[in-house]
Amino acid sequence: MPRTVGIGQQDFETIRRENCFYVDKTSFIQEWWEQKDSVTLIARPRRFGKTLTMSMAEKFFSVDYVGRGDLFEGLNIWKNAQYRELQGTYPVIMISFADVKETSFDQTRKAICRIIKNIYNQYDFLLQEDFLNESEKQDFRSISVDMEDYQVSFSLKMLSGYLSRYYGKKVIILLDEYDTPMQEAYVNGYWEEMTSFIRSLFNATFKTNPYLECALMTGITRISKESIFSDLNNLQAVTTTSEVYEDSFGFTEQEVFDALEEFGLSEQRADVKSWYDGFTFGKRTDIYNPWSIINYLKAKKLGTYWANSSSNTLAGKLVQEGDKKIKQEFEKLLCGESIHAAIDEQIVYNQLDRDEQAVWSLLLASGYLRVKSIETRTQAYGDWVQVYELCLTNLEVRIMFGNMIRKWFGRVSYVYNDFIKALLTDDIKAMNVYMNKVAFATFSYFDTGKNPSWQEPERFYHGFVLGLMVDLADRYTLTSNRESGFGRYDVMLEPRDPKKEDGIIIEFKVQDTDEEPELTDTVRAAVRQIEEKRYASVLTEKGIPKDRIRKYGFAFCGKTVLIGR
Repeated sequence: MPRTVGIGQQDFETIRRENCFYVDKTSFIQEWWEQKDSVTLIARPRRFGKTLTMSMAEKFFSVDYVGRGDLFEGLNIWKNAQYRELQGTYPVIMISFADVKETSFDQTRKAICRIIKNIYNQYDFLLQEDFLNESEKQDFRSISVDMEDYQVSFSLKMLSGYLSRYYGKKVIILLDEYDTPMQEAYVNGYWEEMTSFIRSLFNATFKTNPYLECALMTGITRISKESIFSDLNNLQAVTTTSEVYEDSFGFTEQEVFDALEEFGLSEQRADVKSWYDGFTFGKRTDIYNPWSIINYLKAKKLGTYWANSSSNTLAGKLVQEGDKKIKQEFEKLLCGESIHAAIDEQIVYNQLDRDEQAVWSLLLASGYLRVKSIETRTQAYGDWVQVYELCLTNLEVRIMFGNMIRKWFGRVSYVYNDFIKALLTDDIKAMNVYMNKVAFATFSYFDTGKNPSWQEPERFYHGFVLGLMVDLADRYTLTSNRESGFGRYDVMLEPRDPKKEDGIIIEFKVQDTDEEPELTDTVRAAVRQIEEKRYASVLTEKGIPKDRIRKYGFAFCGKTVLIGR
């Protein structure tokens, strides 16, 4: 009989006590311990078992769980006598920033201070004995939600010292979801204040802490050293391309297939692989998303479980507000193609709105992209750079982005749908009515605040093109900015069934009032460009008759659009 699948169970003790479905990842304990790194940061996408791994590590090392070998009996770590002796022998400080999702710096600071205060409360037995002197007791009691910055900075270091003296051993510190408050700081506009605050806390806790045995941090991203780790020279950062801990997070294909067999679902291997496989850690290319697998085992049907498990706000923001090139590259990804980009695995959040490399780096770290290959290239000035071939991770991620793009037009979805119907039926009058409504309502969706899209309509129309790709994918192959004839067309819709559908070419053009006094002149110039550059040649070469190819000029002036043929 298969084990019970407990959705959302992240406490190791509960999973083991209730005999819930669990894939044995305890070998991570031995691998991490034998690395002998002072501070380890492991970056993995969300819902990849990071919190459960931290809970497992806490239950294994903490003196609070001495004598609880029953939690590990039958698992890989318990086969080693040396590690059976190690269980329950260290003071452990367990911290989680998972719930720190405030919209202002003041509230975030208070949330972190409250977490530290609650940790102190766990050890208030130190106040009941003569173990601490009066000065130390006063410092202990001063830890509060409203404590000063210098007190926050030294709070965990100070507690480490107390516990180290009490137990006669240095302390292990576990910090889960360390970067959650940093992502919120970027999204909500208090990045500089947050980095300064966290940098001081991390420096005292992880660098100048003589009571620290070792520390483990987990998160989604490897935030740049200059941001919060500038003083931390003892940090071992493990990103998705690192070869250590390759199979410690996520399920390998064999683990997934074993689970499918346990639950009588072996015949669904191919579908499960298409939907949930595709993650690559180090050299392991067979990693599956565990959250989706667990939900599939429970529900026994395919779905976008991981994609819908939490907010994708940041990923959507990066694509939605991205410049023309980012949207064009994303079009390729949605078509199942690869892109090539230089990647810096140290994420610089405050460069995301102006650095394309930072955007692709974050999407890779977050699990939305996977690495197909890595090539070292020499640049013109002699330096070498690693160029990554990237594609969307799997079918679940592709569906997630499709749904996200549809939501961009959510406020005018009925008008947007009417525009598509008008486009398909060649109703130019209706196209103009509906397109102007869509443009007026959604220009701001593609704004960054610095370069309004009504001034740079290319950013709007490429977002609009992504929407067309999602909604017409079953009837057309949509491409943009590709070579045909003697130039590059803006948008081409190639019918999947040429016998039933016309080919469509769209050229976008911003009005130049010096040369085009009226918008109608701009429309004619756009259509003339399609003709003169022979953009239709790629369609005629595929056997589509010239009289079945429609050519539209989209003329922009501010927030006004005029469409003509």
